[in-house]
This record gives sequence, C-alpha cells and structure tokens, in this order.
Amino acid sequence: MSMFREFPVSLVLRELGRNNLLPAILFRTSRKQCDQDIERLATIKPAQLESAAQRTLVAAVALVIDKYALDRTIIEGHPHYKALIGTGVGAHHAGQLLVWRLVLEELMSAGALRLLIATGTVAAGVDFPARTVVITAHSKRGTDGFNVLSSSEFQQMSGRAGRRGKDSVGICLIAPGMFCDARVIYDVAKRPPEPLRSAYFAHPSTVLNLLKYRDVDELRYTVGKSLAAFLDRKAAVGLREQAAIAADEANSFDSEQRQKKQLKKARRLEKDADLLADRQSRLLEQSLEGLEKLGHLEHKKLTAKGIWAAELCTSIVLELAEAVDAHLLSDRTLDEIVCLVASIAGDAYRNYFSLRKNPIANDEYSKLQSCVDLVQSHYRGSPFASEVKVQKDAALTVLTWLESDSWESFSALLRLAGVAEGDAARLISQTADHLNQLSRLHESHPELARLAAEGRSLLLRPPVTDTYEVGL
Repeated sequence: MSMFREFPVSLVLRELGRNNLLPAILFRTSRKQCDQDIERLATIKPAQLESAAQRTLVAAVALVIDKYALDRTIIEGHPHYKALIGTGVGAHHAGQLLVWRLVLEELMSAGALRLLIATGTVAAGVDFPARTVVITAHSKRGTDGFNVLSSSEFQQMSGRAGRRGKDSVGICLIAPGMFCDARVIYDVAKRPPEPLRSAYFAHPSTVLNLLKYRDVDELRYTVGKSLAAFLDRKAAVGLREQAAIAADEANSFDSEQRQKKQLKKARRLEKDADLLADRQSRLLEQSLEGLEKLGHLEHKKLTAKGIWAAELCTSIVLELAEAVDAHLLSDRTLDEIVCLVASIAGDAYRNYFSLRKNPIANDEYSKLQSCVDLVQSHYRGSPFASEVKVQKDAALTVLTWLESDSWESFSALLRLAGVAEGDAARLISQTADHLNQLSRLHESHPELARLAAEGRSLLLRPPVTDTYEVGL
C-alpha cells in the first residue's frame, strides 16, 4: 500500500473492528469528507450491521428523541438516518442540524455507535470519548488557509481516546496519507501547551458597549490594566532585551558594514517593542475615533445615537445602528425587517438559498450596503476592518424558513439548492440573535423593537433552537 494513499473509511472501520478498537472517532478535515464517508459506507455490504443490532440502534435513537422531545420526522427524515441505522456510523460537523448532532452525541456517549466521523473542530466542543481516535491530517483549514495543528488542538483530538471506567488505555492512531505526516504530528505532540492569551480585543462594538458603564478616561485606564496590555508589555521587554544583545554584538564586528546592519536590527527591535508596548492603547484610540466619526461619541461621552446603539450587544452593532439611524428598518413589515437583518447576518463564504424571486427590491439592499460601506470606510486597513456583506440569498433563506410549514419542506428545498442544513440553521439563529438585540430598543424605537421580537419568536421554532429540555 502506498504511503500516500488515503485510507478509506471502510478499511478503517474493518481494521478497527478486527482489532477490538471500536467505538472510535475518525477525524476528517472537511464536512464533505465526512458526508462522503457515510455515503460510501451505506453502499458497502460488509459494513452493514446485523438486523438485531439495527433494531437495537433504532430503539436507542427513539430514547434520545423521547428524552429531548425532538421531532421524530426530522430525525428519521435526515438524509443520513438510514446509513446511521444500517452501519452504526454517523457524521458530525457544523453543516449538520443541531438536533442531528445532539442525537449522534447521545448515541456516542451511550456506546451505541461504532464510529463517529467528525471534523477536528468537534473535539473541543463536545464530550463523548471513544476507545480509539484516528487522525487523518496534520493540519486544518482556517480563515487564512491550512495550518499545522496546534498542540492544544492535537490534545483535544487525541484526548477523546479512552473511556473512563471502560478502557484501561485510550488509543490514538495516525493514518498516514498525502496530508498526514506522522512525523509532523509527533513534533506537535511534543510541544508544550500554547501560552495563555487575552480574549480582549478593542473592537468598536465592544468599546461602544463598555461605554455604557464607564467614561472614556475610565476605559483607557481599564485597557491599560488589562491582561492583553500586560502581555504586550511583557513581550515588549523581551524585544528590548534582544535589541540590547544585538547592539552589544555590533561592537564585536570588525566590519563597519556588519556593525551598521546589526545596529539597524537593534533599532528595528526597539521600534517594534515601542509599538507593542503601546498597542492596546492605540487600538482603543482607533475604535474611539471611528465611533466619534459615526456619531456615537462626542466630547468623550455617548451621544443620543450612541446611547441606544450601545444596547445592541451583537457582532454587527455598528451596521445595525447605521441601518436604524438611516430609517431603513422604519415603517417596514415584519418580513422586510427579518430579510434586511438576515442579509447581513450570514457568513460571506457560505452558500445560501437562491431558487426563488427575492421579494425585497435591489434598491433596498443597496441602501443597506451603503450603511455597511460607511462603517467599513472608517475602519478600512485597521484590525477592525469588517467582513460584513449584504447577501440577498441569506435573506431569502431566512424568509423561506419563515414561510415554511415545516422543517421537512424547508430542508427539501435546501437540498435542492445544495445548502447545508447546519449552515441554514446557523444563519436563522444568527438572524434571531440580531433581532433579539433590536427588540431591546423599546424606548427609542418601540415599533421596530416589537416587530423584531415577533420575528425572532417566529424564527426560533423547532428544530432551530439552542436548548433542549429533557422530557420528564
């Protein structure tokens, strides 16, 4: 067998079963790989469970449905349901509906599945260990392309191996292939954990929300005392030490040219240290300057616009605030408000539903894009540069769900358009979250707040919900 041949899921399942290493989690790099694995297994006769085992699995699924009062038709109508029952294998990734992932997690925790095929991102978000973990890539896709796994990511993935009380040892296997070099993973496994980093970031939306509780001078003091500023100053000290060493080394060189080069390096390190030591303060000032230009801040205090906009605790505060301030959401029907909010709620790289005429005129989307562009113009080239984009298909996706009688009919349309259920559900949830924030404007914009609350309620019907109560 070639070292660079990709290990097919059927071979992985067969070999793990032969060596008593099931249940297992097989990590893949993409959703598409996970889905393809399931579809291939469903066509392979040796991968099928015995009839008795299939009946046991059907009963296990029924228990989960009853436990969380799930809609049985959604689970049994899922495209992977027959493959799940037939093979005892499931695909778990963000493109799947939340309720489907919940079922798989419960089945895996109960030991009802033989194999769970998942993307690496699942490792940090759930707690269902297995006897064996199989890693098939030493890198994962990020916003800037593929990057080698960090030590924390590898620990999260390998840490799924071994079930307390059931296994005396957990097994982590590396399946070598074109994108999986065991030597790279060996190096990653030896690395120490990544250092603690601050989650604080002086994003304008964060700064605007913080200004509800403290003035500008207090905020400057708080930022200066933050963990982020402390870590920057500590790193700056390290750079200055390197600069001092470089300067000392310059004196030991006989060549004047080498001395100048070394002194230039020392000066560059000193400059980098100065910039790093003051980075958090500079970022804060950039945020404040943009907020002032957008009319949220004046003379170190929130304006009337800033006061109501600060109630919007969401990632697109500034874009929503500009839309509200420009009266784009005024005198609108509920459907129109939902569509306009949904159009800036999605991820620009996702595929959304487009197989029908959009009821909102293009001019309205253009006006909303102008609001987005205005925000972006004040932060272009800065770390706060926004990636928000008006997407008419996102609006149409959410509107189609709003008008659908059931998830079954809606998901049929999604499959026809090639839209992942999980992506659509995430978009709907994000839209509902933004509407929930708009519903807080009951004092400054009462009618908009009322319609936003109503729209949120209509969107968050099963199975699009973030919580499930265990049935009594």
